[in-house]
Amino acid sequence: MSNFNKSDNGLIILFNAVGVIAAYGMLGLSLYMSPDVPLSTKGYWGIGIMMLTLSLVNFVKLRFDDRLSEDRITRVEEARNERLLADYIGGEDDKAA
Repeated sequence: MSNFNKSDNGLIILFNAVGVIAAYGMLGLSLYMSPDVPLSTKGYWGIGIMMLTLSLVNFVKLRFDDRLSEDRITRVEEARNERLLADYIGGEDDKAA
């Protein structure tokens, strides 16, 4: 079941990567072929688009890291609670015997 999820995620990532590459290609082509826009403005727009992309990637990474951190904390708390319960239940059995 785990392998199915990994391949499914890989397919989704591949699809999104192809979409991003196609969008950048079309955007670059439209900037290149635009006759009324001076070269300096095209460069400024290109830099702006790259900075926006960098910001979005960092934003998504930080959200992903935050979610992973929350999941780790939850797993540690669950393990601690399980151990406390096991010690409590095991402690009563030892006293009764």
